[in-house]
Order: sequence, then C-alpha cells, then structure tokens
Amino acid sequence: MKMSPEVIAQYKGVFVFAQQVDNVISGIAYELLGKAKELAAPLNTDVTAVLIGSDVKGLVDSLAEYGADRVIVVDDPELKEYRTEPYAHALSSVINEFKPDIMLVGATAIGRDLGPTVSARVATGLTADCTVLEIGDFPLVPIPGKEAEQKHNQLLMTRPAFGGNTIATIACPDNRPQMATVRPGVMQKIEPIAGAKAEVVEFNPGFTKNNKYVEIKEIVKAVSDTVDIMDAKILVSGGRGVGSPENFKLLEDLAEVLGGTVSCSRAVVDSGWKPKDLQVGQTGKTVRPNVYFAIGISGAIQHVAGMEESDIIIAINKDEDAPIFDVADYGVVGDLNKIVPQLTEAIKTAIANK
Repeated sequence: MKMSPEVIAQYKGVFVFAQQVDNVISGIAYELLGKAKELAAPLNTDVTAVLIGSDVKGLVDSLAEYGADRVIVVDDPELKEYRTEPYAHALSSVINEFKPDIMLVGATAIGRDLGPTVSARVATGLTADCTVLEIGDFPLVPIPGKEAEQKHNQLLMTRPAFGGNTIATIACPDNRPQMATVRPGVMQKIEPIAGAKAEVVEFNPGFTKNNKYVEIKEIVKAVSDTVDIMDAKILVSGGRGVGSPENFKLLEDLAEVLGGTVSCSRAVVDSGWKPKDLQVGQTGKTVRPNVYFAIGISGAIQHVAGMEESDIIIAINKDEDAPIFDVADYGVVGDLNKIVPQLTEAIKTAIANK
C-alpha cells in the first residue's frame, strides 16, 4: 500500500546497519557510511549508524570516525550472536521509531538474511545486491504529459539482473524507507577522521522470545588458507582464454613472484576450473587492487564492473579487438603461453638483481 506524501515527509536521514561480528565492526559498515555521507549531501540530512549487538557500546567511536553523525545502539544479551528474529526485531523497531528516509544494509551473509526480513516487516521494498546508489529523479525520464508526476530526490538503486546480463535501476517512490543491500567492496570508505564523535542514542525495544527464536548449539569457525581477493593488492586474473585449469599454473607462478593472488572470470568458475570465491565481476566480487592482470579475459561488461576501479590494469590477450583493452592501462597482444612465462622470468631476474 502506498504511503501518502504527508507520511513520506516524516522519514528523514540516511541510516546504515553497522554490522559487527564478535564485537568487531565489519568493513562493509565503513564502506556504507562513506556512501551514506555522499547520499546525505544533496538531501541536506545526516548519517546514522545502527549498531546492534551485546556489549557493543565501545564500537561507537570508530563509526563516528568513518562518517556517522549519530549512532543508535541496540544493546542486549539476546543480540550476542546473529539470529534472524532478535536482529530483525531490533532493526525494524529502530526503523519504526526513528523513520529513516534511506536504510542501507551490507549484502553479506547476515545482510542478505536480515534485509529482506526487515523490509517485509516495515512494509517497504528492498533492492538487493546493489552496485551503484545515487540521488536523482524518478522516473529517470519524465513521462510525456505527466512531467509533474516525476519525483525528485529519490534513491536510485542500480544492480545487475538476469545473471548479470543487464543492469536495472530501481526506485521506491511510494514507500519508506528506501532500502538496499549493497555488495561489499563496491563503495569507498572515507579517510577516518581522528577523534570524531557522534551523538549516541541508546534504544532497546525489549526482547521476548517466541517460536522464531533459534537456539545456537555450537559455532564452528572455518579456517581458510585462501587470501580473500578483495583484500589483495595484486591480482593475476585468468579467463576462458587461459585454455585449461592446468594452464593456470602459469598465472600462479606470476602471482607468486609478485606476491599477488590468483583470481578469475565467471567463465572459469562456470567451467569448474576455479572456485566461486575467486570470481571477479558483477556476479562475483568487486575488487580494487593496486595492480590487476587480466589474462585471457575478453572484458565483458559484467567482469569489467568488478575490477575497473583497480589502480593499474594490465591486459594480455591474443585478440587485439578484445574489449578489455578499452579499460586497460597497459595492453599486450599475443599468446599468453609465451608472454606470461617470459614476464615471470623477467620479474624474477629484476628481483634477483635488485
């Protein structure tokens, strides 16, 4: 059901769910605060972080340093570990009480569970897995004869659709809050402002167990020896053009001498050559390394969207017309089976002679 303009006008501010796990703020919270500051500027409003957990008040200052003007703290023993019901109750209660215009949640394992649950409870829409957020007009182009119906200062939420084959821009003009989950690694955190302080509001809606409360019997933490490609400073990424899973040894050798990490395109994952957690792109991870090698990667828009913010992009491809060269800072046209081993040896020699 649509909200009236009078009701919508009561909703103000850009809110961010400040995810924490084991009393450590997740990186996505800082990224969302950076984007929230940007969105709040044209709306002439402030940024609020919603911090939910048990004994988490000591985390407030770090949220202030990364852009929060206000922090709403929901602190209760029932919130020690993430469970859908108490967290959804906490966040939906905050929304109903404080009425944010925009509510951003990270598209993490927690956020993908929490966001839809909360949006249903507060009767609004949710755009999932967004890669671009901006303030603008909706519809984007006025409908002829209905120009007066175009709404301004709307949150325009862009996300990949149909398996990454198209891009959709979505708005929620008739309900509030405007909610989105945002892919980690896409937004930029601001440089922390040392000593910044935020207004702190303690809010507790009360927690009464019901049949939706699950009981956590045991928490088993997986140990991985794989570097998260989102944290890597140098990525050596391979596509279908590498030819075979065995040929990735060439890329692994290059990554080793550079102190980098191997990643890949969707085609490689679909072929079963590499695991999903190494995939770069709209349906994989968004990365921002200092150096990105795109080897045997054609440069489809879905892949480029996940790596175009890299500081330096080096492409190696036998097809001189490959789209990857349009975004590359340096390009080499030729056979990767010859070029990559030569590059690896040249780097080894340079390091040895240093």
